[in-house]
Amino acid sequence: MLLHRAFAARLGARRFDVLRTLVVPLVAGLGVVLSLLLFSLLASEVLEGDTHSLDMQLLEAAERFRTAHPRFGVVMRDLSGLGSAVVLSFLVVATVIYLALLSARTSAVLVAASTAAGAVLIHLLLKPAFGRLRPDLAFADHAAWGMSFPSGHASMSAIVFLTLGALLANTRSRWVERVFILAMAAVATFLVGVSRVALGVHWGTDVLAGWALGAAWAAGWLLVAHRVLRAERTDRAASGGRRR
Repeated sequence: MLLHRAFAARLGARRFDVLRTLVVPLVAGLGVVLSLLLFSLLASEVLEGDTHSLDMQLLEAAERFRTAHPRFGVVMRDLSGLGSAVVLSFLVVATVIYLALLSARTSAVLVAASTAAGAVLIHLLLKPAFGRLRPDLAFADHAAWGMSFPSGHASMSAIVFLTLGALLANTRSRWVERVFILAMAAVATFLVGVSRVALGVHWGTDVLAGWALGAAWAAGWLLVAHRVLRAERTDRAASGGRRR
């Protein structure tokens, strides 16, 4: 009886591993496709000028609310700082160093490559290509430099927070812990994006596009990481079997 239960438990664990191996790539792949479709739709609408009315309504509402509630602007500036280049760079560098200390060099390289390549894509390619100007300073809490579409804060916070959240969640065994970690990463990404609109330094569609692009980028690189790390584990297992 005990042997039967042990065999059933081992078989169940194997089935779970196989299911997870199949589900992770499918979910990540679906996330990439849907997010890129959303980004493409927003980009098309922005280029055609169809979002201007909605963007202006959000901008004017944010400006009125900041004027009526001065403390609101202070809170939004603090939240916006979570998505700044300094904070995100610190998180990435600390994570890369930590992974290297754990001898997880492949994961460290993938984290560094995904964030660096994402920054290049957004700030050096997409922003100049779209060339969208930021909202007028009359509606903004403070002056911000650079082009507007897509939002760098929204997209880079999505890339960094979602990637690091997924890495941390992968170290936990209970699904409740994993869901909580991923939810907190998503909430942090959401708050950073909302703060940019609330401060009047970005159009609403800039942030939506940034979220979509960042989520697609993070999911795509996590899919790459899943395959690379799985191949490494397979190679190690094969090498261990040959030594025996």
